Amino acid sequence: MMSKNLTISDELYARLESEARGRGLNTVEELLDNWQGLAPDVSRRKDVVQRIDNLRARLFARYGQMSDSVELLREDRAR
Repeated sequence: MMSKNLTISDELYARLESEARGRGLNTVEELLDNWQGLAPDVSRRKDVVQRIDNLRARLFARYGQMSDSVELLREDRAR
């Protein structure tokens, strides 16, 4: 594998190091590898959110605005 060099500010590198440590990682390289692995996960999340939005739209079209159940839940818990 061929290595590449990237020049970034000391401030940015320090933030990346801090982020890596905060996630229990040892190096900035591990952090970047970790982020790379998240790309498919983000795509999957976007797909799920889109499916939820579609379901919400279909339910609204079929049943209209649904009432907020928060007060009913509070009353139920108070019993």
